[in-house]
Amino acid sequence: MKDTKIYLDTYLLQQDMRIRLPKAVLLNMNAKKGETKFDIYLDSDNSSLILHIHHDEVEQNE
Repeated sequence: MKDTKIYLDTYLLQQDMRIRLPKAVLLNMNAKKGETKFDIYLDSDNSSLILHIHHDEVEQNE
């Protein structure tokens, strides 16, 4: 399997559990502030969180 990880930045986990995403996410993932939803996965083998842009089933069928 090809390793496609790209380091963007390091951020502190806030007291209210928020993590700020780097601005590069908007450009590289075609995400929109206040609109894009992310599915969050845990890779327990290497203690990693994985974010995928969420697609509703209606959008997937188009």
